[in-house]
Amino acid sequence: MIPVHHYAYWITVLLLVLGLYIVIARGNLLKKLIGLSIFQTSVYLLYIGPGKLVGGTAPIVSEAFKLYSNPLPHVLILTAIVVGVATLALGLALVVRIRESYGSIEEDEILAADRAGEARA
Repeated sequence: MIPVHHYAYWITVLLLVLGLYIVIARGNLLKKLIGLSIFQTSVYLLYIGPGKLVGGTAPIVSEAFKLYSNPLPHVLILTAIVVGVATLALGLALVVRIRESYGSIEEDEILAADRAGEARA
């Protein structure tokens, strides 16, 4: 029986395994970048999940509020999303340059082209 109250963790593990599988099992560089993005999303969810408390409010000091949510995970994930988007943009730019150089974005074809180039040299 799966505990229902930990659904964020189960979704996190599912996304983590899915992203890792895509990165390992696929030879297409664009698909690998998509897998890394899914993997990153699972890490975001892992940090944000425990950061929200049911019934918690923003950390504003007042007599009316007794339970506060921690804002630190949300701030860290906001920064991680910006870094993730920049990393994805760099990865896409590298895939474009690899496509221009090798004529393919399939890992096997790129490695075969490199081996053929070494054999000629």
